[in-house]
Amino acid sequence: MTVERTILLVVGLVVLGSVLLAALHDIRWLWLTGAMGAHLIQASFTGLCPVVMALKRMNLPSRAGFA
Repeated sequence: MTVERTILLVVGLVVLGSVLLAALHDIRWLWLTGAMGAHLIQASFTGLCPVVMALKRMNLPSRAGFA
């Protein structure tokens, strides 16, 4: 598993989890989905993502782009 694939997995799990919690528990869980979307936009411009930094500290290999 590479950093790029792991970050896609983490984002997907957070988004699906928050949507399920919104449907089954409380609609306010959709704020988490919105926050994740805002963070993805911010990270695309700045390159700063705490999850990526943590995954790199775990010595996961990294590959450029989606090959």
